[in-house]
Amino acid sequence: MKAEIIRLLKEHNAYLSGQELSERLHVSRTAIWKVMKQLQEEGYEIEAIRNKGYRLVESADVLTEAELESCMRNQMMGGHVKFFETTDSTNTEAKRLAEKGAVEGTLAVAEYQTAGKGRRGKSWTSPSGSGIWMSLLLRPKLEPSCAPMITLLTGLAVSMGIEDYCKIQTQIKWPNDLTLSGKKICGILTEMSADVELIHYVVIGIGINVNTPKFPEEIEKIATSLYLESGRRLKRSGMIACIMKRMEEYYKLFLETSDLSGIQKLYEERLVNRDREVLVLAPKGEYKGICRGIDKDGELLVELEDGTISHVMSGEVSVRGIYGYV
Repeated sequence: MKAEIIRLLKEHNAYLSGQELSERLHVSRTAIWKVMKQLQEEGYEIEAIRNKGYRLVESADVLTEAELESCMRNQMMGGHVKFFETTDSTNTEAKRLAEKGAVEGTLAVAEYQTAGKGRRGKSWTSPSGSGIWMSLLLRPKLEPSCAPMITLLTGLAVSMGIEDYCKIQTQIKWPNDLTLSGKKICGILTEMSADVELIHYVVIGIGINVNTPKFPEEIEKIATSLYLESGRRLKRSGMIACIMKRMEEYYKLFLETSDLSGIQKLYEERLVNRDREVLVLAPKGEYKGICRGIDKDGELLVELEDGTISHVMSGEVSVRGIYGYV
């Protein structure tokens, strides 16, 4: 009920009477009044006037299950939301939910993570009230070799979702980061449960620096936030909803072909290193080349000095710009 009340308040600029709300939701006016009090305590600025009703004056940057559900629009991605004030890692939470049979599209969101995960076992700093820390559960009926492509389509979905919401255009650093002004703004971590022939489930962890005002000295030269770049504090729930909408769109395209041909061109347009020299750090040694985009399987195309094209798989390979992070 709370999510529906939030949704109705957001959709109406005029006042909604307690009587109208109680009739719509088939509850008492007292129940409506109690929910309004709860919402005010959570940070929503709600105006209540006798004989007129309730009006949402300002929606604070609130993350709750009800707030997130109120933003979703009858979609699979984010259709089921689990919110945690504090957790070890949303990826770990999503894997727990997966093992208990949670449906595809279940989204785990946290306000604070005590053990956020980064790529290759690195930790991810996730302070309370500043970012989006979430993990999405997928159950694609595909071979395990297809899983790396899900990381790439997620990067595009996040980039497009951010732009849809706040008109800020980020770029993609293949395979799992987003950048803004040459600094990291988002990281993506994909984990999988599978047997030899079939994926059981995939969990995609997404960490976005949204309203972070400053970073520790050791990472301030390579990390930034949407707030630092735009000077605006943004409401995270609406951004999450936009990302989930894009995620659903691109995931459907991916399932139709089992490759990235449906989004390849759009992805390459946002590829930060395209047509620039990159350094590939591979287990057998590093080498330089010019990034030429990706193929339909998500491998990075790097043109070598002799004109041949190297197809770089993600896995344990890293790609760096010659003069810094990008």
